[in-house]
Amino acid sequence: MSKEPKYEEAYAELQTIVRKMENDELDIDQMTEQLKRAQQLIKLCKDKLTKTDEEIKKILDDNK
Repeated sequence: MSKEPKYEEAYAELQTIVRKMENDELDIDQMTEQLKRAQQLIKLCKDKLTKTDEEIKKILDDNK
């Protein structure tokens, strides 16, 4: 079982995928595979940001 990447790692991988797409570096098979991976990375990043936002709000509310 592979471990979930950290936010920074996921974001960097997503940037690499986008760069390859913009530069037409992917063939059609790679494009499909990379689009699926990008979708996973976007969800992972969004989930991590949401969780962090909730934790920060909780900490700030606890300090009031």
